[in-house]
Order: sequence, then C-alpha cells, then structure tokens
Amino acid sequence: MSEKNKVKEFFKLGEVGNYFIRVFQKPDPNQKSNFNLRMMHGINKISIIIFLFAIIVWTIKRLM
Repeated sequence: MSEKNKVKEFFKLGEVGNYFIRVFQKPDPNQKSNFNLRMMHGINKISIIIFLFAIIVWTIKRLM
C-alpha cells in the first residue's frame, strides 16, 4: 500500500462520520417519513449539538 493510500484511508469517514454529515442535510422528498422517524432524527440533532457544546465548554475550562 502506498503512502498516499494510507493517508486517504486514515481520513475516511466511515459509517459514523457519514451519519453526522447526513443528519444535517434536508430529507429526501421522495422518501416517505413517519412521525417516529422525524422525532428520532430531531432528538439526534439536539444531542449532537449539546455534545459539541459540552466539548467546547470543557476545552475552554481546561485552557483557563
């Protein structure tokens, strides 16, 4: 495996990374959505935002 492929493989997002990108995109209008699915994605968005906020606060506290 060449050095270029190792770097490319290191920065590959995978399933979890793709989910974080996909969760903030607009839903596909052709796909049928139900109430439970919309609520699940809404809660996931809120939890991701709270987690990122907590990481920022924790980092600021550690630097001071």
